[in-house]
Amino acid sequence: MEIFPERTQLVLDLVGVFFFAVTGALLAARKGFDIVASTLLAGLTGLGGGVVRDVIINVRPAVFEHPVYLVPVVLGVAVVYLYYPHVPRFRRTLLLVDAAGLGLFCVTGTVKALAADVPAVSAVLLGVTSAVGGGLLRDVVAREVPSLFRYDDIYALPAVVGATVTALLWRLDALSVWTGVGASVLTFALRALAVRYGWRAPLAYRRQPPDG
Repeated sequence: MEIFPERTQLVLDLVGVFFFAVTGALLAARKGFDIVASTLLAGLTGLGGGVVRDVIINVRPAVFEHPVYLVPVVLGVAVVYLYYPHVPRFRRTLLLVDAAGLGLFCVTGTVKALAADVPAVSAVLLGVTSAVGGGLLRDVVAREVPSLFRYDDIYALPAVVGATVTALLWRLDALSVWTGVGASVLTFALRALAVRYGWRAPLAYRRQPPDG
């Protein structure tokens, strides 16, 4: 079943790869890595989640099917190389660009899984994997605490919401380019609000009140 036209899916994927590649290159710049390491980290961030998704649904990873996926990686590295000194607030910029990639990939990942006849619940999980997988790999390789595991940073929940909305739209036969973009914008907005207001998820244990 074709949900998005192939060209539309490709364009959305490429934009998402660019956003995530920028976050990888930004982190490499902050760490003082060279341009080769920046390119590798940008590629891992932009393409890692999609490769994991494609392997799970048993299709050839898109980056090997369409080498054009490498173009936004190179562009992301170039943008950071040229403009990094002009980024005044590194962390906030990184988080907002990452939120844009998160919003796009949770939708396109879910759509690709649904198009492969994956059940809706599993498609949501694969959409979330597409969205958070690259960032997780980026942070682990760069020896950062992954945003996915930070108690003071809601990261995966917006992707879960976006992927779930995408699957519901598909179930209602209401999924189109515009509604898909709407789900992506919703994910971005939730993530941006979480960054702005410091929203937190509950800890893995219940805090005990202090004695006395």
